[in-house]
Amino acid sequence: MNRPDAQIADSVDQPALRDRLSTRIVASALLALLVVLSMIGWTLWLSWQLEGAGAAINDAGSLRMRANRVGIELLQASAARPAQWHAELQAQRDTLSRLQRGVPSRPLFLPNDAAIRAQMQLVERTWMTQLQPAAESTLQGRDHTAYLRALPVFVQEADHLVQMIETDNAGKTTLLRMSQAVLLGIACVGTLTLIYLLYLWIISPVLHLQEGLRRMTAREFGVRLPVESRDEFGVLAYGFNRMADELEGLYRELEDRVQQKTAQLANQNRELGALYDMAAFLNQPTDIDTLCHGFLQRVMQQFNADGGSIRVIDPLGEKLHLVVSEGLSESLEETEHCMKVDACFCGEATKQGVVVIRDFRKLPQPEAFHCAKEGFQGLAVFRVVTRDEVLGSFSLHFRSTHEVPAAEAQLLETLGQHLGVALDNRRLSAKARQLAVAEERNLVAQGLHDSIAQGLNFLNLQLQMLDSALGREDLKEVREIVPLLRTGVDESYQDVRELLLNFRSKLGQGALLAAVEDTIARFRRQTGMAVLLQVDELEGAPLPPEQQLQVLFILQEALSNIRKHAQASQATVEINNRRDFEMVIRDNGRGYEPAEVAERGERHVGLHIMQERAKRLNASLVLDARPGAGVSIKLVLPQTARQAA
Repeated sequence: MNRPDAQIADSVDQPALRDRLSTRIVASALLALLVVLSMIGWTLWLSWQLEGAGAAINDAGSLRMRANRVGIELLQASAARPAQWHAELQAQRDTLSRLQRGVPSRPLFLPNDAAIRAQMQLVERTWMTQLQPAAESTLQGRDHTAYLRALPVFVQEADHLVQMIETDNAGKTTLLRMSQAVLLGIACVGTLTLIYLLYLWIISPVLHLQEGLRRMTAREFGVRLPVESRDEFGVLAYGFNRMADELEGLYRELEDRVQQKTAQLANQNRELGALYDMAAFLNQPTDIDTLCHGFLQRVMQQFNADGGSIRVIDPLGEKLHLVVSEGLSESLEETEHCMKVDACFCGEATKQGVVVIRDFRKLPQPEAFHCAKEGFQGLAVFRVVTRDEVLGSFSLHFRSTHEVPAAEAQLLETLGQHLGVALDNRRLSAKARQLAVAEERNLVAQGLHDSIAQGLNFLNLQLQMLDSALGREDLKEVREIVPLLRTGVDESYQDVRELLLNFRSKLGQGALLAAVEDTIARFRRQTGMAVLLQVDELEGAPLPPEQQLQVLFILQEALSNIRKHAQASQATVEINNRRDFEMVIRDNGRGYEPAEVAERGERHVGLHIMQERAKRLNASLVLDARPGAGVSIKLVLPQTARQAA
């Protein structure tokens, strides 16, 4: 066999479609499948024919039986059984019709043979022209001898039809057995052929490859495999030979390669260590100045820079303000304290978004000349970014000419992204704290408006009326106004004390129940009202302190509303801490009509405060109020909204 090395060399990656081993295997499998499916289909067809003919034999045999039964009935004919005679005749006609048409679903059909079809027509004609008319005449009261004379002829023809079908079935049965024997022989021959082809196409090349690998493992790099085919194993053998050639060359340079890889891994480990150390530092809770100083010092130490600075972009996005610097003189810091964005990002831009300035003489900016006067020969500027937004830049100054490799540039860019994320996180944390303070102040303002402001407004009105009464010297009206003023001052004083107590409320882990009991006890002392507390917290875990505090504020606000508006004599507080946390506050006061209040456009500030606190908890607050039936407030904190304790 000619060695096809040249052809394989032209298509090492993939042999031609007609030469592929997969093509041979698929073609052989498809051919074997086609032969097997053909034989199976042939045997199935024979089986179906035999089954249909067997059913036809049964129905043809029933023709004789039913004809004899009709004869017996005619011999025993009486006027009381005409319906049974008609049923027997109709069944005979149906059987003849089925045999003629066939019933594929059973299956039932006559063999496709002209003689059998002719015999079937003869049987049907004998019945329809002789026996059936004679039977019908007998049913009309005539003599039955005509039917009995024609009956033997019909039975004989039906017997002949059955024998013909059985003879045809016997031949098909023999043919089915022969087909099965042929199929068995094909299976045996096909199996042997498949074993031989698998050995020839796969096992033998694999054994050659295994032997080559064994010798290669024994460091016999001069071993080569014979390329005897153009299929995948031929390509594999050619590739093995090329690999052996490459290994011979690599083995000679192995020590140099190992040293290079070792240095590369050491550099990667150094970069990973720098990233880990920087990430750990940036995640520490420090202020921005300490964060920037620590970042700059670590970067300069890591990359042997002689100076460095960090700048942030002003809100207008036009200038960069110096935040921290290391290794720069005071005059250079003053010069670079406020730079234009375009001046900072001029120079040679790399693919990583890094700006590297190697020759200051090519730059007209005064800042570059100041750097050159300070003795710096190189400058690298990197963007500080987060979420595709540029927050600023950090620069590294080098007193000697310094090239920034692509790997270092990518690492520095990544460090800039880490710094940007850390700065952005601290800004967001500050904004979150400011927002929380603003929201709490809003709730405080609403509480003051609902209590102190309304009380002061009432006192102001009464003072105006008192001043008017004094001007008129109406002592009676003065005596009426003074108690109202005293009551208003007392209520305002109670409101102030209540707000101060609410603002000073602090809870630890699991301290909610004690705080609730203290709040209810204080409410009883202030109002003298009977308050029933029902608690069930056997199944649920305690809420975390922040959620407990919000629940306590809602309870305090609800009790304050009862004291001010409800005119109630009794209140109930229910707390159920199961899978969901529920708190219900009820009173037996005067209540109100929600629809009527809504139509008047009134807004209850206390209820609004409770709703905002419930929203902060991701809880639902349901109010149920009716005139004369009191008010019920239900707070539900679902299990999905409960924070981890």
